[in-house]
Amino acid sequence: MSVEGTWDLSISTPIGRIKAIVEFRREDGVLVGTAHGEGEEVPLNDLALDGDRLTWKQAVTKPMRLNLAFAVTVHGDTLEGTSKAGRLPASKVTGERRALQTGAAH
Repeated sequence: MSVEGTWDLSISTPIGRIKAIVEFRREDGVLVGTAHGEGEEVPLNDLALDGDRLTWKQAVTKPMRLNLAFAVTVHGDTLEGTSKAGRLPASKVTGERRALQTGAAH
């Protein structure tokens, strides 16, 4: 299963829906990633793909300082799962992979 690419995420949180963009890529055979949203860019940590289950952690400072833990299931070009911040209830996450742009360098 390949998860590489750019994904548009929607996270349903207690303070409203948050949109984010995550990028997954392989560097030296290792899956790495970056998240963009709310005017900041943060690295993804502890990124792990086990079958169709993808998990990672990230720290954000906007709209508030939180350490988030994501656990999603990938279905082709869509994903769904949860994002959890500490003791707060889990938030539902959905996402869609962007189509590869033709002529783009890989």
